[in-house]
Amino acid sequence: MPTPCPPACLSTPGTHRLLPFPDWKAPSWESRKEATCNSSSPGPWAEPTVQGYHPTRRLRAWGGLAGGATFMVIWFFWLWGSAPGSAPVPQSTLTILIWHWPFTNRPPELPGDTCTRYGMASCRLSANRSLLASADAVVFHHRELQTRQSLLPLDQRPHGQPWVWASMESPSNTHGLHRFRGIFNWVLSYRRDSDIFVPYGRLEPLSGPTSPLPAKSRMAAWVISNFQERQQRAKLYRQLAPHLQVDVFGRASGRPLCANCLLPTLARYRFYLAFENSQHRDYITEKFWRNALAAGAVPVALGPPRATYEAFVPPDAFVHVDDFSSARELAVFLVSMNESRYRGFFAWRDRLRVRLLGDWRERFCTICARYPYLPRSQVYEDLESWFQA
Repeated sequence: MPTPCPPACLSTPGTHRLLPFPDWKAPSWESRKEATCNSSSPGPWAEPTVQGYHPTRRLRAWGGLAGGATFMVIWFFWLWGSAPGSAPVPQSTLTILIWHWPFTNRPPELPGDTCTRYGMASCRLSANRSLLASADAVVFHHRELQTRQSLLPLDQRPHGQPWVWASMESPSNTHGLHRFRGIFNWVLSYRRDSDIFVPYGRLEPLSGPTSPLPAKSRMAAWVISNFQERQQRAKLYRQLAPHLQVDVFGRASGRPLCANCLLPTLARYRFYLAFENSQHRDYITEKFWRNALAAGAVPVALGPPRATYEAFVPPDAFVHVDDFSSARELAVFLVSMNESRYRGFFAWRDRLRVRLLGDWRERFCTICARYPYLPRSQVYEDLESWFQA
């Protein structure tokens, strides 16, 4: 008789169960009996005879049956313990230490349920440096490292502890990365190839009614705090201005907008100049997500290539400057657009909504969601080359 196949170990996320192969069936008692009767020599289930009695074979048979029964009992209890109704295995809480809170010496309050508010349980944020020895990961924001306001505790680093380099700035505004060769294990940034990817915003499914589009009374707006003539956005604005009415706000123009005034003001405009201060890979900031999409204006995007924007939003939700051969052609397109074409840019609002991701607490909580999947042995030997690519 052929030897039956052994059980297979099938794995699914969170469970490991021993199950038989689908095409394997334990031989029935009748098949065993038939196999014995048709055999030229007595099998292990044959009736004992004086001449054909084999005590060793009989003991082996009973031993095999006993082992099989034991295995079936263990298998039963394994399945019973893994049943959906059984108590889940508690997950240990991860502690993420933020060495220096971004852009401030006064970190916010970080109660134990901080990350739970963002849908991530078993995750604890802390700015208490005394937890360095026990933290599951430590985050270092680059701006404070760049200005040397914060220093790396290299001589106190526990062996094997993952260190995270965090920055939401463009490479043009990021300096001193050559000092951090072979130090950091993971990167948190807006780059899609980051270990912890945290964009400035995203579109999510709409769960309620569509909000009405704000009434439009002005053509185009631009908010800028740091105007430099050498930047591409400044040059493009100079080229657009003779052909397009653009209202400029922000510190650079002497017309700053308060935090509560920003979106209501920009909502009155048909278009918003979502010009990034520099053009880099995946660098799409609040200029696009908040000042344009969230405010209810059509973004006129200057930044990475159109294909990068289309990875985040529908292709008909924005205007890209690369679609035009000149600033004058772009201006004519915007000014001459009819109402039907204009409202087509907001078709996405019937099924999607803007989610702004500007809270550093939520960004840091994302580390816990990615933690089980990140390689512990990874090290960025040349962080500068990676970020400047």
